[in-house]
Amino acid sequence: MGVDLSLIWAIIIIFGVMMYVVMDGFDLGIGILFPFVKDDGERDVMMNTVAPVWDGNETWLILGGAGLFGAFPLAYSVVLSALYLPLILMLLGLIFRGVAFEFRFKARPAKRHLWDKAFIGGSIAATFFQGVALGAFIEGIPVVDRAYAGGSLDWLAPFPLFCGLGLIAAYALLGCTWLIMKTEGRLQQQMHDLARPLVLVLLGITGIVSIWTPLAHEEIATRWFSLPNLFWFMPVPILVLICTWALLRAVANNAHHAPFVLTLVLIFLGYSGLGISLWPNVIPPSISIWDAAAPPQSQGFMLVGALFIIPFILMYTAWSYYVFRGKVRVEDGYH
Repeated sequence: MGVDLSLIWAIIIIFGVMMYVVMDGFDLGIGILFPFVKDDGERDVMMNTVAPVWDGNETWLILGGAGLFGAFPLAYSVVLSALYLPLILMLLGLIFRGVAFEFRFKARPAKRHLWDKAFIGGSIAATFFQGVALGAFIEGIPVVDRAYAGGSLDWLAPFPLFCGLGLIAAYALLGCTWLIMKTEGRLQQQMHDLARPLVLVLLGITGIVSIWTPLAHEEIATRWFSLPNLFWFMPVPILVLICTWALLRAVANNAHHAPFVLTLVLIFLGYSGLGISLWPNVIPPSISIWDAAAPPQSQGFMLVGALFIIPFILMYTAWSYYVFRGKVRVEDGYH
């Protein structure tokens, strides 16, 4: 039996997207939380916590998109045709966020509020339309003769829009717990105060999505609730509840690192639940990774390059976070 290149590429893309969600998630979360912090010095601290690493975090998004293009071209063409508008709006949000990030520190004090608004708006827009795209993907994409068969506004539906709002809450919690870990004093206490309501909101949204998806999609309900699958997958919601309880307890105890670690576990469990619901379909509800795969020669050629470059990405990512570990204070400048 030969090597399953489609499976290997699916794992690489899943890993890349997960790394992007985690790493750019707390970056975007900081922008979402900006309206809750009015002091300019504390806003500087918020941005300084990610200033050395934020642009490198988006490498993982490029890896996931390029991998999808090369390894699963059918999925790339269909998914982009279905989600052009939300994905373009997401990219515009990321552009606004990135430009505001750089220009805010160079702007005169009288104009800085304009870049603050651009940073907030770009972060919220990018997050919201990521969630919309995810919700539309879960809903399913109609395909006829290997081409997208839906309309340009099919994504404009209740479930995708709700997922957009849900991702805003998830990224806000990631950003909040990141700031708990990276800051101190009044700003850290304010993030502790925000963390508890954000955890409860995210738990409620997770519960609604967990009920909504099996009710709307029979195949997802069968996947989760048929025997023996029910026994195999039951640990996921149980672990979500345990992790949520531990997160609330860590926040109540004014812990510094545990809230962020537990939030990462929650995000991973949510990502696992999504994988359980959709696997092995790369275009829900029925086109699998093998149906959408590029020729093995193409996948093998790309894999050589991917296996060469991914270790370098991991090394410079780990090194940058190691170098800029520790607390960020008001007197620390942006470089």
